[in-house]
Amino acid sequence: MPPESSESSGEQPEQPEEPEDAEEASGRSRSWDLLMLAGICLLVLLLVNAFVARPYSVPSGSMEDTLRPGDRIVANQLAYAFGDHPERGDVVVFDGTGSFIREPEEPPGLMDELRSLGRGLGIVPAGNTVYVKRVIGVGGDRVTCKGPGLPITVNGVPLDESSYLAPGDAPSAVAFDVLVPRGELWVMGDHRSASRDSRDHLGQPGGGFVPEDKVIGRADWVVYPFSRWTGLDRPASFAAIAGAGGHGEQR
Repeated sequence: MPPESSESSGEQPEQPEEPEDAEEASGRSRSWDLLMLAGICLLVLLLVNAFVARPYSVPSGSMEDTLRPGDRIVANQLAYAFGDHPERGDVVVFDGTGSFIREPEEPPGLMDELRSLGRGLGIVPAGNTVYVKRVIGVGGDRVTCKGPGLPITVNGVPLDESSYLAPGDAPSAVAFDVLVPRGELWVMGDHRSASRDSRDHLGQPGGGFVPEDKVIGRADWVVYPFSRWTGLDRPASFAAIAGAGGHGEQR
């Protein structure tokens, strides 16, 4: 006689038992996936901060009313990355070491190098060597002002600054006449009476000019507070001096 089947005997076939730690292994796998995803997101954020766009906090009122203390701005680091140069009217973020502040007398130590790396990756605050100002003159430009109440001229053309100059401010309380060297910039704050800018370093080593290679990026957006979210476009008044000569001749 054929053997009696399990169905006819009422017995159920035995099911293979799952390993006791299967659920634990599945949990570890999910944790590892989440960890990998977090690591990838962090890496992307660091790369964006280092090479694309970096946030900065405005520390003072030197750029009012365009920028106010506490505003968070984003510097576009690709703006000048492919052969382009800062233009008159651009608001730029730059490292003032060697132009606005002296180079350190001692070579940087290990901690200085680590802090510099952290700033480059955007995970360490920028510190007091980073400035934000408006470009008024570029290499080859002659920038002048004959004194209080008189306009700034670029290559002999008066500059209309009414769209961004702080209310009640004169273009400059001091007279100056400079020729911007090749590859450098003459920069000023929009709140002229409260800005330490290129004018304050006349006669010092560097003459107040900022080397283009010290520019970190162009400030393109105010992103915080949200009520002030806006783009920072180049003022239209700078178009009036676009063909005035000087620009680019020493580049």
